[in-house]
Amino acid sequence: MLQELRSWPTLLLVLFCLGVGIPTAVALTPAQDLEVFGQHIEVGARPPQLSVAGPARLVQVGNTALDVDRLRVYGPLRPQLTMGPVQRNAAAAAVFDPGAAPKAGEAAISTVTKGFVTWYVLGGLGLVAFTLTAAAGAAGVRTLVVLRRQSRETGGHAPLPEIVAYCLRAARRMTAIAVIASVVAWGVSGVLAYGGAVQGLRGVSSLAQLVGAYHLSPDPVGPPVSGFEGAVIGDSRAVRVGGPPLPGGTADDAACERSTDSLATEIGHLTSANVLNLACPSATVTTGLRGPQQRGDRLVPAQIGVLKQVRDLRFVVVAIGPNDVGWTDFLRYCYGVADCSDQLTQGEFDYRMAAFDRVYGDLLIDLNDLPGRPQIIVMTSYGAFPPDADCPDTRAEGYPGLDAGKISLLTDRNEQLNAVLETGAEKYGFAVARPELGLLCEDGVDGLGPDLQGMADPFPFHPTGVGSLRMASSVVRLIAPTPTR
Repeated sequence: MLQELRSWPTLLLVLFCLGVGIPTAVALTPAQDLEVFGQHIEVGARPPQLSVAGPARLVQVGNTALDVDRLRVYGPLRPQLTMGPVQRNAAAAAVFDPGAAPKAGEAAISTVTKGFVTWYVLGGLGLVAFTLTAAAGAAGVRTLVVLRRQSRETGGHAPLPEIVAYCLRAARRMTAIAVIASVVAWGVSGVLAYGGAVQGLRGVSSLAQLVGAYHLSPDPVGPPVSGFEGAVIGDSRAVRVGGPPLPGGTADDAACERSTDSLATEIGHLTSANVLNLACPSATVTTGLRGPQQRGDRLVPAQIGVLKQVRDLRFVVVAIGPNDVGWTDFLRYCYGVADCSDQLTQGEFDYRMAAFDRVYGDLLIDLNDLPGRPQIIVMTSYGAFPPDADCPDTRAEGYPGLDAGKISLLTDRNEQLNAVLETGAEKYGFAVARPELGLLCEDGVDGLGPDLQGMADPFPFHPTGVGSLRMASSVVRLIAPTPTR
């Protein structure tokens, strides 16, 4: 056995099983679904990383991932806990019951521990299966090498039964060594993961201590509001900038340039419902929806804060995203340079997308906790150009303008934004509206005019009145019917 341990086929097999088998087992072992305090969670390990040590990770709904730096683990097994969406139920309320909380806490710890142990055992079995498969392949290759070597040295080879017997003995020894090495390595990885978790959790008494504190949901703003069945929150796409101003509108309506053919108004026309428009140009999740927004000399209150004061809402439509990632910056850049696919701006886009992913998760929690639990409909971001677009709207005087490569890049980035919007909404069971507008450089077929404003219009890439109507149509078909009494 010791001689076999020094043979290069066995050494290569052991290194392969440790270097490839363990990361493969970590990546392929499914997370375990659990229910703790009435909440759906998953426990497992984060994807393999090329580092000696790294933090555990907490994943929230909306694909937001938080590194838990206090839980720093050596080795490949770095725990990952996936949570969400947050549910309000009797089991969750037990956390605040002085009598039930201790027992519920013990049950939660036991459940999570059993879940991770189950994942760990399944991962170990997967690693053993990987090792056996690799050993079988290595044994076959080793037999061929023996035959080839003997043929070169003697012009023939020993009787086949002798070769088979020798290779079988070697294969058994090689497999045993590889399995033992894999099991020992998996065991050591488990011990290191346990030690890192225990060390990191020592002295932690709250979630804020573990992952850091964060701001709370916006407070309700203003007096109670009634008389509306629906509401629209969001940015300039929902405002319909450039449309006729609302007659007799409020100061906030004027500051936010809300029009008579806005998304809210068109939804109201199609449903015969009274729909409140809270959208405002340049709004983002943090400045506009979850926080106040400065418009000229007026401070417009947080849209979520106002929304919390609206009584008896049946539905809320959400149009957000492009402003959060600074879409206009990337669009102007692509118009102004010969090639906008450089890694610097791609890195900036990725950074902004990650930031949006986090704040979007907070917004989803706010929407899920609205009084009366209205239906939530999240609207995706529409595209602007077909792949082969070439018209005055793709050109800018004195600048390179857009070509097929730039349009493809912008379309791909818009799809990435929509993927985040859709994934978060679907995790909470929210509906997703996907408006299909006529694109720039396309000829209209229905005689109603363009859906988007072009470069010669006051607000390029924003919907026209017709476009606003089409957006409303994509929403209306998703609104749940009024319950019968």
